[in-house]
Amino acid sequence: MEGYKENFINFMLECGALKFGSFVTKSGRNTPFFINTGCYRTGTQLLELGMFYANAIKDSFGKDFNILFGPAYKGIPLAVATSMELSSMYNHDVAYCSNRKEVKDHGDKGILLGSPIKDGDRIVIIEDVTTAGTSIGETIPIIKAIANAKVIGLVVSVDRMERGTGTKSALAEIEETWGIKTTAIVTMKEVIDYLYNKPYNNKVLLNDEIKAEIDDYYEIYGVK
Repeated sequence: MEGYKENFINFMLECGALKFGSFVTKSGRNTPFFINTGCYRTGTQLLELGMFYANAIKDSFGKDFNILFGPAYKGIPLAVATSMELSSMYNHDVAYCSNRKEVKDHGDKGILLGSPIKDGDRIVIIEDVTTAGTSIGETIPIIKAIANAKVIGLVVSVDRMERGTGTKSALAEIEETWGIKTTAIVTMKEVIDYLYNKPYNNKVLLNDEIKAEIDDYYEIYGVK
């Protein structure tokens, strides 16, 4: 596995963003692991996170887009931090944009904050994780309702590698449904392979018991 992927897994653990236990996802699934980018709270953490995202975006999309869209609310700091790192690392000056949960009817009116979206814009959506594709199904119609812009891709921090609404992975369903490319900084398989029975700060976080719970979870929600 590439070194930057190992660095990202360690980074998630250091920030408390990757946890093992009992959680419920947005799609209502009971899961033994959880990724929460809300744990990236300091300037240093966000700069480093933006660097990882910028690397993944550059590898998959190059410079063929001009807006980075972060769905509210967690996507807002992701879009801001990553747009800064794209400029710093690759001299790619892209605008950031996000939606509001409620339309603003005064001052800077509308549903968007950050850059406006206009016809011909090329957009990459940035999210924390995608479990069943629920969020992306809400986000793309918002963009399409505003302008004749093209969403070319989606980048997430971790590919959970589980089914969406059918038998294919959530990311594969998104690609098929919306005609966009998807990518992730790291996959859950890479996380499991890297951490399984490996000490982290003198403690094994992913032992045989937790690995069995993850295997059981993928028996239900894994790609068939």
